[in-house]
Amino acid sequence: MTSEVIRVSGHIIDSLILPKILDEIMDLNGTFEILHIAIGTRKTDPSQARLRVSAASARHLEQILQRLSRLGAVREAAQDARLRRAPRDGVFPADFYSTTNLPTDVRVRGRWRTVERIEMDCGIVVAASGRARCTPFADVRKGDRVVCGADGVRVSPLERGRSPQVFQFMGSAVSSEKPKLQLIYRLAEEMRAVRRARRKILVVAGPAVIHTAGGPYLERLIRAGFVNVLFAGNGLATHDIESALFGTSLGVRLDHGVAAQDGHDHHMRAINAIRACGGIRQAVRRRVLRRGIMHACVVRRVPFVLGGSVRDDGPLPDVVTDTLEAQTLMRRRLHGVALALMVGSTLHAIATGNLLPATVRTVCVDINPAVVTKLADRGTFQGIGIVSDAEAFLRELCRALRV
Repeated sequence: MTSEVIRVSGHIIDSLILPKILDEIMDLNGTFEILHIAIGTRKTDPSQARLRVSAASARHLEQILQRLSRLGAVREAAQDARLRRAPRDGVFPADFYSTTNLPTDVRVRGRWRTVERIEMDCGIVVAASGRARCTPFADVRKGDRVVCGADGVRVSPLERGRSPQVFQFMGSAVSSEKPKLQLIYRLAEEMRAVRRARRKILVVAGPAVIHTAGGPYLERLIRAGFVNVLFAGNGLATHDIESALFGTSLGVRLDHGVAAQDGHDHHMRAINAIRACGGIRQAVRRRVLRRGIMHACVVRRVPFVLGGSVRDDGPLPDVVTDTLEAQTLMRRRLHGVALALMVGSTLHAIATGNLLPATVRTVCVDINPAVVTKLADRGTFQGIGIVSDAEAFLRELCRALRV
């Protein structure tokens, strides 16, 4: 048997971190011995534990320790991170450390350094200065020094708050039977607090916002200053512009809920009108586009990223059709975001969740509970899931914010 001593500290009991560590060891067919444990006597006191972890081979033990490092466990014999050179552009070394979206530090030349712009499913590149940055596949270059294995990597798991709060671990917060109005009013308080702190609120919206007639409410939020960044696709922008120009969404009149005559081609005519202007901003300047979500973004100078897909009609000139370019633009807009509100979107919500650090508070709203659960399964920790129609949610949120 091969063994190693690890340490874990913080609110490891009430945040269930220690039980998760023990579960991981047993699930991976390892064994453990608790050498020391000191449990905090008050809710504000941290706890500490030392464990000896054993496995049948050094390779097996390394696999266990890599998993435990993601729960905040640190080897007692502190080591620097192992750095290997990237073999070529876009390729990490075979044993590279794959990141989580939790706050992460790496030990370089005996000093712990915070990994910048952390997100899940990336690698960590360490510059000659010792600066560590989270790096996606597309950005790694041949010769970059990449962190490999779990040595010298320290992850800080999110802990349960010391006081009652609306945002908790998302996995336990998804239900169609939770009192929605109470959650929405507490969310409104959080949005006001974010704005007072001069942090940013990101909205990720899908075309369901328009189809359910929720567009005017999102427009109100933008005009009232409660949206600082918008992520969406060709669908939301197209149907928002269609509703502004023709009063329909996919040819259905939003005021009466009936199909308009020849309305099936309205979305194509909307795209054509914007293409003729050269883009959304130009259409606003030329007063072709006079209302709607996209109009409000231009007027209020709210930056937006429209990421395209293979199924898009048109698309609009503002849609970024290169996936990697869209990801890069989205990453650039995430600096300073403290709250992400995802409404009626599956793919864009999950894509954004993959880019966000776990410390960003997240709200996922969808009529389909599976969408909300899927976001939680992908690793979105600190958030709430609300199973609701997009229009009903946005209407009540506007009422709670008095806009």
